[in-house]
Amino acid sequence: MSRQLGDSHRRFLQNMMTLGITNEQEAKALYQNCCETHKTQCAPDKLDEFIDAINSRLQPMFMQIRKGMSEENGHQYYALVNMAETDITRMTSDYADNELELFRKAMDLIVSSENGKVSSTDILNCTDTMTSKSLKKSETQHLLTRLVQEKWLCERRGEYTLSTRCIIEMEPYIRAMYQDQVKVCHICHNIAFQCQICENPLCGIKIHNPCVARYFKGRTDPHCPACDDFWPHEIPEVRGLRSQSKR
Repeated sequence: MSRQLGDSHRRFLQNMMTLGITNEQEAKALYQNCCETHKTQCAPDKLDEFIDAINSRLQPMFMQIRKGMSEENGHQYYALVNMAETDITRMTSDYADNELELFRKAMDLIVSSENGKVSSTDILNCTDTMTSKSLKKSETQHLLTRLVQEKWLCERRGEYTLSTRCIIEMEPYIRAMYQDQVKVCHICHNIAFQCQICENPLCGIKIHNPCVARYFKGRTDPHCPACDDFWPHEIPEVRGLRSQSKR
């Protein structure tokens, strides 16, 4: 495909600048709409090539539309990321110093946890150890709500996880800051937080829950793909896959 950008590419980029992140299905619909609006050819299986053409022009501006997977459901997402800044400093224009400090502390807790989750109580307790101006309980709760609304964190039943946007956009920062703690999924090779872990102490590989569901689908006697030990965990339901208890 030609690297020449047309109006359909520009419209797609403008929408990505507004959205920040979108799932694959929505991105395909946006791609089709942009092509139809500007009467250009739309090939459903050429979305990545279409985006590559945009990225070739974004490179000098240190921007990129990057693809990543949701740890929760295994769906693919596209996010517009700033490559010039690879850490939390990119958020300094939107958040105060003490808000950024609390976000870092929440990230520390999530990365160091076994299941990639942290409770709101544990985050609230972090305010006691802040070096910058401490946040009140109500301010902390307001900040957490805002971080969820702006797609940096996800919340379910009082537990917080790193959002797909956060993982895609801050992957270089995460890998650099937590290089001794972060592991990648044995199946998809992306950073793994919400995952299952092989119980063999000599193995200990991590596999995302959606990757577990796909890899072990239909297997009645699942074994670790690395060490071949029996995989004792429950196979989760993802994308309509039927749950199977292995305990």
